[in-house]
Amino acid sequence: MTAATTPLKPREAMAARRTPEQLKALRLLSWRQVLTSLWAPLTLVGLVFIPYLFLIEYLPSSASWAKPVMQYFALAMFLAWVGLILWRAASPRERMLRKLRAEARELNLEAQRISQRFPDKVSAQAAERIAEQALRLEEASLAGDVLRMEKEVKALDALQEEHLGPYRKQSGWDTFSGFAKALTVALLIRTIFIEPYRIPSGSMLPTLEIGDQVFVNKFIYGVRIPFINKVPFQIVRPPARGDVIVFNNPLMPDKDFIKRIVGIPGDRVEILRQVIHINGVPQPRTLVSRDFVVHNQTGSQWADETLVLYHEDLGGVVHAALDDPYRSTDEMDRGPFIVPEGQVFVMGDNRDNSSDSRVGFGVTGEPAYVPYGYIKGKAMVVWVTFGYDGLFSSLFGGTGLRLDRFFEPVR
Repeated sequence: MTAATTPLKPREAMAARRTPEQLKALRLLSWRQVLTSLWAPLTLVGLVFIPYLFLIEYLPSSASWAKPVMQYFALAMFLAWVGLILWRAASPRERMLRKLRAEARELNLEAQRISQRFPDKVSAQAAERIAEQALRLEEASLAGDVLRMEKEVKALDALQEEHLGPYRKQSGWDTFSGFAKALTVALLIRTIFIEPYRIPSGSMLPTLEIGDQVFVNKFIYGVRIPFINKVPFQIVRPPARGDVIVFNNPLMPDKDFIKRIVGIPGDRVEILRQVIHINGVPQPRTLVSRDFVVHNQTGSQWADETLVLYHEDLGGVVHAALDDPYRSTDEMDRGPFIVPEGQVFVMGDNRDNSSDSRVGFGVTGEPAYVPYGYIKGKAMVVWVTFGYDGLFSSLFGGTGLRLDRFFEPVR
């Protein structure tokens, strides 16, 4: 094969012609495009949110300052996102430049993809011509010249059609494989790392409110294999007392529940006069209020309930718990429950309004436990709430966006 016909990739041909000044200008333009993308504020929130999760998980006391910092940062990013939308609406030139630059990027990626897949089909002469035209388009882009860019984009498109036309259309396999890759990544993230869950009832009040959307840590207890409900190995630690977990109801596996772990394997759990006893030791709790008002929901209707609020210390995990003042303490005595190996005993924080291990999750009325393989993960943080008396609640029957619940750690 002669030197004139040696395959050459358009990207290589372009790189050989750029000056250091052009490279610097391209890098600056690339950063500008990234930072003024509508995805930029959302991406920055996500990048900051990841260390925030680790911080509040492993240094719980940091939540007192980390939560407001995260809320203010998210608010700043939301305002930046709104500002970008307004800027684009007010600047037709900017909208057109972004559109043309996106088209130019797609054409360059297309040429690169074809040269990689069909290296013997793109001659050196064709690569040189495409590279020269792409460089003219780059110059117009750096100059911000809309009219010239439109002309050069059309010229590059026509040139690639001339030399790469038979290879430009993606095959059905390319489309399928791209979709399959995206789906696989999404499923891996949801199966191994993190999964959202919406709080549907008031069984975990006041810790979790109806309409809270929480993120569930999927890897802390180990990789769970769905459908067969097995955890081959642990990653960080086993489930512990005080953890708030999302799990498949073992008696109705098609339904997910969220409760707090009260007993771990081998524990002897009793509820005597509404006080939890573990292995004969009563768990300390402090009265906070005898007239604590919570907002529960039946169907689409919200209703206030006045309950007794305690702070309970469950094996070193201090959390809120509610009791119904009109229920007899003797009536609520339960147990003893001996927790089997590889299972946990769970209860809701709203003690008198929770279908949990004490009553067979509302199915059998008999004690029931959650096997490790049915646990989907540990609830970490509330990331958004559509609950009682939020923004625009007057338009939606009392349900609105609760900004105060954003990034609330689950304790």
